[in-house]
Amino acid sequence: MTTLTKKDLKRLLSLELKDPHALLGAHPTPGGVVIRARRPDARAVRAIGEADGQTHELVCVHEAGLFEVLLADRREVFGYELEVEYPGGLTVRGPDPYAFLPSLGEIDVHLAAEGRHEELSERMGAHVRNLGGVRGVGFAVWAPFALGVSVVGDFNSWDGRLHPMRSLGVSGLWELFVPGLAPGAVYKYEIRTAMGPIVKTDPYGGFMEKPPVTASIVHEPKYVFRDEAWMKARSAADPWRAPMSIYEVHLGSWRRVPEEGDRSLTYREAAHQLADYAIEQGFTHVELMPVMEHPFEGSWGYQVTGYFAPTSRYGDPDDFRFFVDHLHERGIGVILDWVPAHFPKDVFSLGRFDGSALYEHLDPRQGEHPDWGTYVFNYGRREVRNFLLASALHWLDSFHVDGLRVDAVASMLYLDYSRQEGEWVPNEHGGRENLEAVGFIRELNDVIQRRHPGVLMIAEESTSWPAVSRETHLGGLGFDFKWNMGWMHDTLHYFQTEPIYRRFHHQSLTFGLLYAWSESYVLPFSHDEVVHGKGSLIQKMPGDRWQKFANLRALFAYMWAHPGKKLIFQGCEIGQWREWSHERSLDWHLLDEPEHFGLSRLVKDLNRIYRAEPALFEADVDPQGFQWIDANDADDNAVSFRRIAPRAGTEVVCVANLSPVPRHDFRVGLPREGRWREILNTDASIYGGSNLGNAGGVDAVADPFHGLPYSASMELPPLAVLWFASPPLPEVAEVAPPSEEERPKIKPSPGREAAKRKRKSTGH
Repeated sequence: MTTLTKKDLKRLLSLELKDPHALLGAHPTPGGVVIRARRPDARAVRAIGEADGQTHELVCVHEAGLFEVLLADRREVFGYELEVEYPGGLTVRGPDPYAFLPSLGEIDVHLAAEGRHEELSERMGAHVRNLGGVRGVGFAVWAPFALGVSVVGDFNSWDGRLHPMRSLGVSGLWELFVPGLAPGAVYKYEIRTAMGPIVKTDPYGGFMEKPPVTASIVHEPKYVFRDEAWMKARSAADPWRAPMSIYEVHLGSWRRVPEEGDRSLTYREAAHQLADYAIEQGFTHVELMPVMEHPFEGSWGYQVTGYFAPTSRYGDPDDFRFFVDHLHERGIGVILDWVPAHFPKDVFSLGRFDGSALYEHLDPRQGEHPDWGTYVFNYGRREVRNFLLASALHWLDSFHVDGLRVDAVASMLYLDYSRQEGEWVPNEHGGRENLEAVGFIRELNDVIQRRHPGVLMIAEESTSWPAVSRETHLGGLGFDFKWNMGWMHDTLHYFQTEPIYRRFHHQSLTFGLLYAWSESYVLPFSHDEVVHGKGSLIQKMPGDRWQKFANLRALFAYMWAHPGKKLIFQGCEIGQWREWSHERSLDWHLLDEPEHFGLSRLVKDLNRIYRAEPALFEADVDPQGFQWIDANDADDNAVSFRRIAPRAGTEVVCVANLSPVPRHDFRVGLPREGRWREILNTDASIYGGSNLGNAGGVDAVADPFHGLPYSASMELPPLAVLWFASPPLPEVAEVAPPSEEERPKIKPSPGREAAKRKRKSTGH
């Protein structure tokens, strides 16, 4: 006969109990110490005292597997282990999970409830812990509307009766420490709702089974990073005034192993091969399409179910740590695509997590995305904001990544994004701006800037929302960079146009310079431009085979000379003809053909020269770094401009002839007299061109042109871009420094001080 009341017994057996620790385990009573355990299907249960080894037999007091013993001679709870004997001779012994205090502290609960817990990824989910000298796993999950929660897994035969969790007050957090459990255990949460039980993957799980199976896996990080020097240098860097050339990669398709069933590379294999390739091609960063766990391969990672878990397709979390660390060791930064705008409706994941619209809005006008068939996060709920903030910090803290490119920011900012009249709910002021999402984005960027100086936050934002890349105290969203989608669309439109008609679309080439300094920009030719029937970049180019390659070479050289950081997607650099597919490797065999090899070599040289010439990057976010020479020569399909390094005192002049005919004796104004070296010619034979050029340089003479004091006559190859490096500045004769008595007392320059204040306030 149990000592429980009928009410408590009913609650315990129904698994709708907020605090199973109050009934299970050892408890003092007026009649002695009672020990209870629920072990369905057990033949016998014994409590063995840790101090004296004394065995106490528990009696089965209910057919549902409730065992109990009352020790009348005991007045205080004592340490013990449970020994459970099952039919067939299996005996399991270990500490009782219901003998432990919560693995979450009061501060954790308080901060989580307020949505201000910046270390939440280290508290929620499953973590190997040592409580009271006992090693095990602490589980924690947020399910405020659940009637009861159990952790289930391969360690308890997926039986929710064995490990019900404890609710921590009104916080909505549920917690349980399972002693003796080790890394590698597979688990989920069984959540009891008013509509019945549901089973969910851990939202904070750090490792998941390889799809199509979906359970979480207990993981204990073992990898030790060796990138201290990299991290220190990163925190002191000024990315706005440094070269940044990003290679966007889908790890599953970049390169495969045909000898082994055409499998994808593992994280560790890709670390070596991708680092070698990025270094050879001269890229400064790689950007990975989402590596967060996702069930559907065809989503390319943009429908995330594991916001804290690197996909297990390529290895475990420590393998991914090795990937990042190795690229850092080789001098390559790692940027991850991150998706806080929406999440899939898979029943095992976040959607309707505890039977309620927990992470999403219940109203489909706010909680569902019409384009992608996904749920939209409820940015007005502080626990949801904390979840997303914790996810972002997890990739920076635990994996040392160097930046996050935040996907689909525009869909977060506008309540009517991709919705018709009547399909959206205005904000409290009657407007279309999602004020809660704006607040979250600003909080996210402020926290990351404070905790991780030098980490890059990059927005994929396709509208004219102002000040995306300005600091929040100046009214901005706080991103460091924004993808320049307008420049990308206009530039592709121009280059896709047959040259005979380009004169009518000349503004597509020049319009971007009207707003080039309104934001800090990345110029992207991303995966989105080479899928869904859009054709590859080389396919987009007009003309015959020769002209297609010439156009693409000119496009890349124009892009690398244009203000803004650079990004191209895998395969674009080799001129892949086929659209990209996540199901196959890039067509690396194309490099055996001269034109493709020449294009690859051009990208390599673009990156090499770009990184060596401060004029091409030093003043990317400053209009002083750019000046048109001639922006209006639409009839010749030609443009020319200066890139200027104010600090270094050097310049690079870019001259583009985007017509299929050569221009002979083409005069261009120049700012300095002397020999301007031709440092790049996309028509060079080594790139697959016709080798028309200027024999290594041109001489600027005192013949004013284009409003500049000097000019030079040039040979412009067809469909080509040329870069010219400025002559050295005249040498200044050295003079002896003045003595202390002769040295004037100089006050700080107001202009210099203002510049310092501006940089401090803008992050630039």
